[in-house]
Amino acid sequence: MSAADLARLQFAATTGIHWLFVILTMGLVPIVAIMHTTAAYTRDPARAATRERMTRFWGRLYLINYAVGIATGIVMEFQFGLSWSGLSAFAGNVFGAPLALETLIAFFAESTFLGMWIFGWGRLPRGVHVTLIWLVALTAYASGYWILVANGFLQHPVGYQVRDGAAHLTDFAALLTNPSALIALAHVTLAALTTGGVFVAGVSAYHFARGTTETGLFRGSLRLGTWVAMVASFFVIIVGDLQIPLLRRTQPMKIAVMDDSGVAQVQAQLVQQYGPGDYTLPGAAWLRISMDAMTIIGNTVSTITFIAVILLWKDWLVRRRPLAWLMTVMIPFPFVASVGGWVFREVGRQPWLVYGELKVADALSPVGTTALAVSCATFIAVFVALALTNWTLLIRLARRGPDATQLGAPGPATEDRPVLAF
Repeated sequence: MSAADLARLQFAATTGIHWLFVILTMGLVPIVAIMHTTAAYTRDPARAATRERMTRFWGRLYLINYAVGIATGIVMEFQFGLSWSGLSAFAGNVFGAPLALETLIAFFAESTFLGMWIFGWGRLPRGVHVTLIWLVALTAYASGYWILVANGFLQHPVGYQVRDGAAHLTDFAALLTNPSALIALAHVTLAALTTGGVFVAGVSAYHFARGTTETGLFRGSLRLGTWVAMVASFFVIIVGDLQIPLLRRTQPMKIAVMDDSGVAQVQAQLVQQYGPGDYTLPGAAWLRISMDAMTIIGNTVSTITFIAVILLWKDWLVRRRPLAWLMTVMIPFPFVASVGGWVFREVGRQPWLVYGELKVADALSPVGTTALAVSCATFIAVFVALALTNWTLLIRLARRGPDATQLGAPGPATEDRPVLAF
């Protein structure tokens, strides 16, 4: 493999694995926030207690995924200097600002609010404690927005001017309102809610398939997860289709390859626009596979969750074990679709790193092939190990149920019984 291929493989593998953490984190945190809100403001003491245990259970799973995901996110930005120094040299003045803001939000604001929420059980007033988990959700999506602003510039550069071989920011408002970022944010938000909803519904259904005694807790979780997944999966397909007209204008080769029509004409058009070169997509097969995976899985999840909402009536979904197992088996589907969406977005930009301005080959750092091979193997091995650790912990704690996974103190802190975060 060439140095460029190794650098692309490293970034693709590490980003793809990191995305599996992100999509679940963004999907779970609003659901946990809804659970906590209903627990805090339910007047019936018995129902409030059940919903509080529900919040603690799902909050613990969310926290594990968040904590391990942070470890994968820390090293992501270092790869820009390690493998893609040409990107920093050309677009650092534009690309660096949203990237820095994302880091500040994710590693300072979001983690601070999360820490206060974790250690606030039994110590903070009810309204303040509930507000904290909603602030965690808000900052999680704000972090996602800034990442998509940065990525949107790579996909469809706006608000800049090239001087002395480098891009300089001239219109910050244009950067913030880049349609490539805003439509993608809506799509990612709905994809995350679909993933979180299917995860909550699937784990809850698993416990009913195994004959749980926690019927109240998991019935509420199953209903909430199924409804969230049903609504989000319906709209994620619609918003995904809204990106096609934009791509026809900004990345015509991607659409030509996907449609398998007009590739030669688009190649001639791009040669005329950007000069001699091969503008066909390397790895075009991955583009079609990714699009097919998204389409098939999206429609499948939307159909199954729509039927599942109907089956919630009179607890049909709870009482029929084959249906409960079907919901459980569906847990990996949104993850596969979301990775397919990421591949579709990134592969379709080739051979550009900053579309129309900077090619991948020109952005590569002057690093030897051997060094890149060692770096690639090391990064992938570490990320795979972290992913396996995360999912081993999630599966183990999800199977054990709420009694084995208490988040926070069971009640107000006292001198004899201090608050325990874990």
